[in-house]
Amino acid sequence: MSHAIALLEKLVAFDTTSSESNLALIEYVEGYLAEYGISAERVMSPCGSKANLVARIGPEAPGGVMLSGHTDVVPVAGQPWSSDPFTLRDGGDGRLYGRGSCDMKGFIACVLAMVPAWSKAPLQQPIYLGFSYDEEIGCVGAPDLIRYFYANYSTTANVIVGEPTSMQPVVAQKGATNLRTMVTGREAHSSQVNQGTSAIHVAARLVTFIEDTMAALVEEGRVDEAFNVPHTSLHVGKIKGGTAINIMARECQFEWEIRHLPTETFDEIYARFETFCEQLSAALKAKGKHVEIATEPLNVTVPGLADRDNDQVLRLAKDHLPPACCNHAVAYATEAGQFQGQGLQTLILGPGSIAQAHQPDEYIDIEQLEACEHFLTKMGSALERPA
Repeated sequence: MSHAIALLEKLVAFDTTSSESNLALIEYVEGYLAEYGISAERVMSPCGSKANLVARIGPEAPGGVMLSGHTDVVPVAGQPWSSDPFTLRDGGDGRLYGRGSCDMKGFIACVLAMVPAWSKAPLQQPIYLGFSYDEEIGCVGAPDLIRYFYANYSTTANVIVGEPTSMQPVVAQKGATNLRTMVTGREAHSSQVNQGTSAIHVAARLVTFIEDTMAALVEEGRVDEAFNVPHTSLHVGKIKGGTAINIMARECQFEWEIRHLPTETFDEIYARFETFCEQLSAALKAKGKHVEIATEPLNVTVPGLADRDNDQVLRLAKDHLPPACCNHAVAYATEAGQFQGQGLQTLILGPGSIAQAHQPDEYIDIEQLEACEHFLTKMGSALERPA
């Protein structure tokens, strides 16, 4: 365990906030793997300032496991940290504090800590490592990594995405899409409301419709009790507009999200909003009101992970977890749905609690790291048998 903690200390020290490059961390991991005779390949970002990393331990053979983790972390700006976020701190309470300690450098540290043993083990099935960039801003980096892995490494490996799940197998997640809507009206003096069109008032009707859509989905019975929020959720997180209290606002912009159940699609949910926008625009224009409504996605839709096509990977996980473990579903988005979309059996399983992710004084319990190492040790032993 001391080796994993030392590795976690190294990993946390790299500021891999999504707005920054992750190349220094990638170079460190490449050098670490090379010490054990393992070569790794970069899959670069289009801008060239970030990279995914993929490596294979063991033979070129069918089956095996891909252990996937993202290297980026969320910002610390404005959060009341008790210590330097990029210096791992042992709190003396069984917890290790630092940005990314839980989400999800703790998992990566455990995986890397197993490399010395795996590099010497008589593996009959390969262990793949896949470390991505920009997961936190919409799982941006993983699609290129997944396509490259599928084309050049394996079409039969099972995938474990090591997001924090308290070492409980997660078999389903919601999909997610972030959006920005711009409403453009017509300015006028606020005493002459018949002469202008307030973009803020129009936006307010759209925001209300977004919330009403969520309620309508529930009323239609489109629920899945496996999730703690058992329905597709729609949420407006940011809004701004207007120039003065006595001017009808020309512009209003809001940013929102759709987190859809894996049994639903973004397109079918968004179509309701699009139809309402068309109807509202037509009604206002019929009254001589000028309005334009334009919506753009802020990320490619992150697909959900459906609880299907996972018998092999789920059995692999449960065979090496405590008997009390049970299947879970989560509302947050990960790269798991992208792996499943490529045809690879996938689940989410990793140390730490999602409740600690993105928080000031983010931490991971040392006992969670120990549980992860124990699981990885047993999993590695199982891969000493042919597929």
